[in-house]
Amino acid sequence: MSEELKECPNCKSPYGYSVGQGSYNCPQCSFEWNIEEKKPEGNEAESKEPLIKDANGNVLENGDNVVIVKDLPVKGFPKPLKAGTKVKNIRLTDGDHNIDCKIKDFGAMALKSQFVKKA
Repeated sequence: MSEELKECPNCKSPYGYSVGQGSYNCPQCSFEWNIEEKKPEGNEAESKEPLIKDANGNVLENGDNVVIVKDLPVKGFPKPLKAGTKVKNIRLTDGDHNIDCKIKDFGAMALKSQFVKKA
């Protein structure tokens, strides 16, 4: 059984093997590609920002303005952030709290996207 090995376009491993009609698989990074493809499909998604949606399902982007949809208790502060508080110029990040922002009269804060809606 002599299979032709191809170089993986994702990790450059020389051990990509055929899994059927022009399709190949890399045993090192588990990337799958067609022989006609020159670049891995994952590169486009990696260059973009993460896809983050608000409480209503709208896609958020860096620089958007949002509104908090429910009272959020903040550890170390006597009063919660009130629903309806406007937050300007958000920055999207990876992780559990995926929005970094500054809230007027409060300071820097990390929020979860499920508790905001696009303004």
